[in-house]
Amino acid sequence: MQQVPAVLLLEDGTTFHGKSAGKIGTTAGEICFNTGMTGYQEIFTDPSYFGQLLVATNAHIGNYGIKSSEAESKNIKIAGLICKNFTHQYSRKKGDASIQDYFEGEKLVGISDVDTRAIVKHIRSKGAMNAIISSETTDLKELKKQLKKVPNMEGLELASVVSTKEAYSLGDPSSKYRIAALDLGIKKNILECFASRDCYIKVFPAKTSFKDLEAWKPDGYFLSNGPGDPAPMKYAVRTAKAILKKDKPLFGICLGHQILALAVDIPTYKMHHGHRGINHPVKNIITGKCEITSQNHGFGVSPDAIKANSDKVEITHKNLNDDTIEGIRVIGKNAFSVQYHPEASPGPHDSRYLFDFFIELMEKEK
Repeated sequence: MQQVPAVLLLEDGTTFHGKSAGKIGTTAGEICFNTGMTGYQEIFTDPSYFGQLLVATNAHIGNYGIKSSEAESKNIKIAGLICKNFTHQYSRKKGDASIQDYFEGEKLVGISDVDTRAIVKHIRSKGAMNAIISSETTDLKELKKQLKKVPNMEGLELASVVSTKEAYSLGDPSSKYRIAALDLGIKKNILECFASRDCYIKVFPAKTSFKDLEAWKPDGYFLSNGPGDPAPMKYAVRTAKAILKKDKPLFGICLGHQILALAVDIPTYKMHHGHRGINHPVKNIITGKCEITSQNHGFGVSPDAIKANSDKVEITHKNLNDDTIEGIRVIGKNAFSVQYHPEASPGPHDSRYLFDFFIELMEKEK
């Protein structure tokens, strides 16, 4: 694999020099980091990462190759990759391709051979910011000009960009439960967790009205994960409010969690540098048990607003690292949500009981 010099330039002027990874070119977005030790392909293809440059904290990326069946969506969703060791050769016999061939096929630009520890420490200190990677030019003046044109993640609506354009179904049509899923950037394994629990799911585009969702006569509704800022997503908030008024079972994950909060007038905020990894400890306030969770989000739900509206919303889960809100239940409604990804692909399966709880809600309504 032939590599050429590459550069990473952050919005605050911080610069790192390394080598090209994937396609030769230039790419930009908000820089973030994931602390997972495995599951890089699932991370690359998670729509929640759309518009972001991903720093992989694990030292080796690509060492077990690429397997097409392990993708979480149809193609790579990250805007670019930043890593220490970009390994072209891979050891897994079931692998379909090398990471270099995969990236070239997907036209993804990356940079390797940089000090990822220093980059992560910088982000943790200074916060999330835009950045640009280039392996076609190292002219910092030119890259600074290009970087200024990159929109900030705060205020950016991206869910409708990654959402399906046409509704589609998954599972057995004769299944006991029917779920209408609003695709805000849904992951394949979330759908499979539903299908394996005797559910037939119809996935609708992000801007589908409640009237059209209801016409399918579902037993429950699902608000998916996804990228971008939830605040400008007025269309999804309207849909969530209509579902709450109907009082059918409603489950939200990640961005869906934030949309549910907005639907009951709980605001969201941009986090300093977000949560991304497969080892975040969360406490279930209801049971008192703790679980290790898979996370990917840069926005959160306001804890102060929830405390001020304790008659509307109950906190069900808290992050044990920083006390951020990880789960809520709307009081008097069949609606709940979590900030993390309970299907955990990649990650531990401690939280998959949440899918069973949703099934229980639908069973009670039947």
